Order: sequence, then C-alpha cells, then structure tokens
Amino acid sequence: MDDVVTHRDDWKVKEELAERMIPLIGGLNRERDVVTSLHGHRLLGLSTTGILEVHQRVAQLGHREIALTDTLAVLEALRELAPGASSLDVARLIEGHAESGGDLDEYLRSTLAPALGAELSEPVDVVLYGFGRIGRLLARIIIAHTGGGSGLRLRAIVVRRGSDNDIVKRASLLLRDSVHGRFAGTVTVDEENSQIIANGNRIQVIYSDDPATVDYTAYGIHDAIIVDNTGRWRDEEGLSRHLQATGAARVLLTAPGKGELKNIVHGINDSTIEAGDRILSAASCTTNAITPMLAAIDEAYGIVRGHVETVHSFTNDQNLIDNFHKGDRRGRSAVLNMVITETGAAKAVSRALPQLAGKLTGSAIRVPTPDVSLAVLHLTLENPATKDELNDYLRRASLHSKLRQQIDYVESPEVVSTDFVGSHRAGIVDGLATIANDRDVVLYVWYDNEYGYSCQVVRVLEVMAGTHPVVLPARREVTLHA
Repeated sequence: MDDVVTHRDDWKVKEELAERMIPLIGGLNRERDVVTSLHGHRLLGLSTTGILEVHQRVAQLGHREIALTDTLAVLEALRELAPGASSLDVARLIEGHAESGGDLDEYLRSTLAPALGAELSEPVDVVLYGFGRIGRLLARIIIAHTGGGSGLRLRAIVVRRGSDNDIVKRASLLLRDSVHGRFAGTVTVDEENSQIIANGNRIQVIYSDDPATVDYTAYGIHDAIIVDNTGRWRDEEGLSRHLQATGAARVLLTAPGKGELKNIVHGINDSTIEAGDRILSAASCTTNAITPMLAAIDEAYGIVRGHVETVHSFTNDQNLIDNFHKGDRRGRSAVLNMVITETGAAKAVSRALPQLAGKLTGSAIRVPTPDVSLAVLHLTLENPATKDELNDYLRRASLHSKLRQQIDYVESPEVVSTDFVGSHRAGIVDGLATIANDRDVVLYVWYDNEYGYSCQVVRVLEVMAGTHPVVLPARREVTLHA
C-alpha cells in the first residue's frame, strides 16, 4: 500500500511540474513565435499528461531521460530571455548545458544568440488549392504554427463545389480525421461569408474550376504562395496558370514536378531556392523520406549502387473495390490486396542529390493500411560498415546533424507502423532491423507519408516565404567515428 501511495505522490509532483510548463510553452509561441520541442516532439498544445507522455516517449526511443525539473528550468529561462522566432529543442539545450557545466542563463545566452533580439517578420499569405489529405494536414500545421502571426498565414482554400452544404462538409473533414484524430482546437463555419474559422483563423473558401480566373485581392489576399495539392498540373506550363490569378505570387506543388522544375527536399537542396523562383515542387513523400537518409550514408560511406523498395499505404487514387483504373493493377481493391506498382522516388533522388544519378533503382508495393509507409534501402557502399557503427552514426545524425529535422531513429522490438502516425520527421530509421555485411547493407526507414511529408512541405513553404525559424541549438558536425 505504501508503494501505491508513493507512486501516486510522485505522479502528482510530475503533474504539477507539467502544469507549470503549459503557460510558458504557450506564451513563448504567442508572444515570440518560439516553438519548443523535445528531440523534435512538439510541446505546443499538449495537455499535462501529453507533456509527461512526450518525456517518457523520447526516453523509450533511445534518448537520455529528461528530468521534468530541467525542462521547467529551461522554459522559465527562455521566458526571461524572450528570443525571437525560432525552433528550440529543449532536450538538446538541457544536454548541452549539462555538458558545459556552467551557468544555465549564460549557456542559453550564448547558444541562442542568433535568436535573441530578433524582430517578428511580416506574415506571408498562403492559399491551399485543393483540400484533400495533404491540403487538410497542411492547414492543421500552418494554423498550429500561427503563433504570434509573423510566419505563414493561411488565408484561403480553393475547391470545386461538391454539394449545397459543401463548406460545412469541408469544415467537418478538417475537424475530424480517421487517421490523425481530431483537430487540436475549434472549427466553426461562417456560411454567409463562405469562411471556415479554425482557432481564430478566418479561411476563405473560394470555389473555382480554373486557377487563372481567381481574384485573391477581392478577399484581401496579396502576394500569396499558392500550394497546389491537386496533382492535376505537374509541369511549369500547367502550374503557371496559378500565376495568372490576381494576388498570386508563387506556386508550390505537393507532388513530383516534371520538366525543369526544381524538386525541393528540405534539408537537402532547399538552399537552391532563389527569390526569382516562381514555381517549385516539394517532390514526393517517398523522395522526402529516403533522400536525407541516402545523403547521410553517402557522405559517410559512399554509395556505389542501391535498390529502394517501398511498402506504401494505399492512397485515394486507388479503388476501395475492384473497378476500372487507368493504372496497371491499381484497379484492384486497395483494402484487400497488396499491389505491385511503380515509384519514381529512386530516380527522383538524383534531382536533389545529383551524385546518385544512375545509381538507384526502385519499386513499390501498395498495402492495405491507410497511412505510414516503409522504405527498404538495399545499398552497396564504398566503405565497409558494421551494424552497430552504422546505427550509431544515424542515431547521432538524428540528434546533431544538419538533417536532424528530417531523420529520426528508433530502437524497439515492438514498434509497428501506427506508432509513427503524426511523426514530424521525413523518415525514421528502425535500428534493430538494420543489416550490415561489410559493404552490403539493408536499412528500414518508416515514414508518415501524409503528416511527415506535410511537415516537409511546410518547411519548404517557410523557406520560400523567408519565415523559416532558426533551429537551435546549432548542429554539431557528425563524424563516422565518434
């Protein structure tokens, strides 16, 4: 009985500490556009138990256990320092301070110097053209990132009218999602003004069949970035129709672009985005999942050749039951069959990593799950690797490298696909599944092909808009041998 009381008292202390964190986390975001996380797991909007769960989760994923008192101390210090718009990993700040052995305030002032004194920037208007799986997740993420209002600002969605109560149905789909759960907040409808109101953000619903005919300025929208989620147009000629609309300035495609369009994988080649780029592609979910992993491995070991096999959840273009489909095999029931199909992801990697051109092949199997996919990378390396060495390198890359927003790492004999629903990372290495035999290796990379990809799209959007927050602490160089 004494043990039960002791455990309960311990839990109450933890709850009290987590409760004290909530106003600090929210205030930093509302007042300073600061987003806090623990090893990439966002703290913003979490309940008391949610904060406790994240602390436990990062420890289960192989990170050092984080004391709640340390998290609270850093958050309180951040409130006093009042940094500008930034993405701050509290767990890495705690670890860095422990290694420094000095005063917390002095350590934070030095480490967060790039964000201190930064002024909030002007918001940038965003329009979602299409409001399907990716469009609604982009809406959720952008709304969650609104903070103090200096970043991306979702102003409108453009769709084709589906029914008399179209706006009500679309608002309901934003509010409720069978895979990703309920929207974190409130969603209401202003039918008279044709607007969806989500967490105080008024989102204009515009009905149109032709992007060139929309006048965004009629709704107070100017110099907007149009995010095309429809996949209807993939080349510069088709996507340029968006630029004929009054109030539109740039276009981002959430699918692989054709022709000479730049295909951007954030963390890999987003530095090639120029002010004069009017139309860009955010590539595909699979390309975003595997390219950072391949870049890290090629940098450390060198890749001679490889084959990428993606075990991919079914998508909306497949049929629920057998019916006609213009694609081979895709006419068969998605929920009853594994379906061999094609993927252009292996070839698309070379658009972001030219050094791998001609070295990769790829294929795909669609399977009866609604979300989260798995890429199996069969690689031949220039330099030999052991399983432990390769895993340690990728684990450190997920924590300290320039790709830490893209790469995650997990070691657990119990994880399955649903454990990665809602992951903010582009891909997650399953360390226990790694196979290494001298220069031949096999890596298993999980990825939320909906939410993880949408996070990558938003990162590209932020670069285009010039609103991507500084990510701190700054990365450390990750070497092959620690």
